[in-house]
Amino acid sequence: MLTALITAVSLYYLQVYHFYEEPRTGDAVVLTPLGAPTPEEIIADDVTSIDATSSPIRYRACFTTPMSFSLLSETYTPAPQATPLTAPEWFDCFDAVEIGAALETGQALAFMGAENFEYGVDRIVAVMADGRGFVWHQLNDCGRKRYDGTPTGPECPALPAQESN
Repeated sequence: MLTALITAVSLYYLQVYHFYEEPRTGDAVVLTPLGAPTPEEIIADDVTSIDATSSPIRYRACFTTPMSFSLLSETYTPAPQATPLTAPEWFDCFDAVEIGAALETGQALAFMGAENFEYGVDRIVAVMADGRGFVWHQLNDCGRKRYDGTPTGPECPALPAQESN
């Protein structure tokens, strides 16, 4: 029993705390302009983020912006398949359930931060009507195919050289 308890506590600690870096401030928030391939930095204040080297989809960030929905919508590429991923409870500014509900009701809009910034992973940015913003990494179709073993096909970029062997 004691061994099982120690194992369970260790696994919980490793998943929720160990692999994440301490929260940091000052990251830039970028969005991809409509019709442009290169993301550009937007006005973002109070940026706080967490990340982990153990997985490309563990990044989460929170920020505020004075930019309006209309300005964002007219300028930046939407991300219609945005699905926020949960963050550790201790990173309390990021509530995936709240963000997801806001996206469904139109109280938040999602935009492409950076497409394929790492093979098969997009950076998604959501902004709420009140100016709160959130960033997370999400697998795109090519990333899902890569991880489930499905052939990626010509619509996906070439795999990095070290992974194609």
